[in-house]
Amino acid sequence: MRITASVVALLTLLGSAPAQSQQLGNVQAGLAYARAHCGECHGVEKAKADFSPNIDAPDFSEVANTPGMTERALIVWLQTPHPTMPNFMIPENVRDDLVAYIMSLKVAKK
Repeated sequence: MRITASVVALLTLLGSAPAQSQQLGNVQAGLAYARAHCGECHGVEKAKADFSPNIDAPDFSEVANTPGMTERALIVWLQTPHPTMPNFMIPENVRDDLVAYIMSLKVAKK
């Protein structure tokens, strides 16, 4: 009986723990989209040797590691017209995948 009460108490505590944050989108789908639609101007690969074909377009590693960059900031940026980018709308589910991929390039600070 005492073990059962302990198990119930433990499960209650675990159930009230904060939920783990879920990733916004699918990283692999975001990479595929970036290769197909963004790679003409931006460096999109994770490799350090990758660079942007267009000197005015930052590579995605640079974008991800911009101080203060967050998923929310990228979402807002992708929804805002920019004079140096083509004016196209990225569908929400694809946008979330693209943001997840870009944020996967963020280097953890030590």
